[in-house]
Amino acid sequence: MNSLEKAFASAEAALDKKAYDLVVLEVEHLNSIADYFIVATGRSDVQVQAIARGIEERLRGDNARPLAVEGFNVGHWVVLDYDDVVVHIFFEPTREFYRLEKNWLDAREITLPEPWRTQARDLRLSTAVRA
Repeated sequence: MNSLEKAFASAEAALDKKAYDLVVLEVEHLNSIADYFIVATGRSDVQVQAIARGIEERLRGDNARPLAVEGFNVGHWVVLDYDDVVVHIFFEPTREFYRLEKNWLDAREITLPEPWRTQARDLRLSTAVRA
């Protein structure tokens, strides 16, 4: 599984758990940390943990295991480090506070393939309606 496939599998698993404001950023040209960052949001610490578990389960099926997992017990900002793909899952207020993707303005946002692009858009819209 190459890094883009891993990023898309992570995105799919996150969307299956109703993550919203999901973005996939290509960052390989900006750092040596990873090729892709995935940034997603959950509505509660429990949902953040469920999203993280869902990604781990999905990638474990492809024999990918995280090198490190940080923040799972608190559930406000969970980081799953898969070497070439780093997944950041935020509880909504924490994402607003850190605005992580603003630190990577030169990163290229990767367009998700269908049906994930539509699913991500619909989740973003349903969240905007609630606000």
